[in-house]
Amino acid sequence: MNADHWLADTRTSYDTVAISYADQLRESLATAPYLRAALALFADLVRGAGGGPVADVGCGPGHVTEHLHGLGVDAFGIDLSPGMIDVARRAHPHLRFEVGTMTDLDLADTSVAGLLAFWSLIHVPDDAVPTVFAHFRRALRPGGPLMLGFHVGSGSRLKTQGYGGHPMNVYVHRRQPDKVAAWLRAAGFRVEAQMLVDPDESVPGAVLFARRQS
Repeated sequence: MNADHWLADTRTSYDTVAISYADQLRESLATAPYLRAALALFADLVRGAGGGPVADVGCGPGHVTEHLHGLGVDAFGIDLSPGMIDVARRAHPHLRFEVGTMTDLDLADTSVAGLLAFWSLIHVPDDAVPTVFAHFRRALRPGGPLMLGFHVGSGSRLKTQGYGGHPMNVYVHRRQPDKVAAWLRAAGFRVEAQMLVDPDESVPGAVLFARRQS
C-alpha cells in the first residue's frame, strides 16, 4: 500500500469524523479502570526516569493528553488530522497540540522523556511499523518509557463508516502482542510488561510497556 495513500485516507477520514469522535470518546476513560491504571503506571515510569515532556502520538481530540496532564505529566499531543488537532486545541487550550505524522515524526533526537501511542498504531500497515518504532526510539531519551495500546487479533479490515455514521476509508489492523513486542525489540526497546484488556470481548485490547535501551 502506498504510504501517501493510506496517510491521506487516514487524515481525511479523521478530519471528517473529528467532532463526532470527540463526542463519543470524551468520557471513555471514566469507564475504563484498567486503562486508567495503565496510564497512571506510565506517568509513574516517566517520573521515575527523571520527568520531562511526553509525546502523545496520535492524540486525536486530546482526552488522553489531558488525562496525563491531570496525572502531573508534561504531556503534549501530535496527530495526523488537522481536524482532530483543532478539536483538541479548543477543548484543552492550556495544552500544546501539533499536526504531525508518526511515520516522519518531527521531534528532535532524545527530546522526550516518554512517548505514548494509545490505539493510534491501528491504521499503520505492517511494513511501516518498523519506521514508526525507529522514530519513537530516536525521539525518546535513553531509558525513557514507551506505552502502546492496540487492538488484538489477526488481519485487517476496511472501515468505511464510523463515529456518527460519517464516511471513512481506513484499514484497521489487529495484531498479536508478541508480534508487536518483536518489532519493539528489533527497534532497540526492552519490553517490560504487557496487559490484555477485555480478553472475553470479540476484539480485545493490549497494552505494552517498553523502554528505550541506551
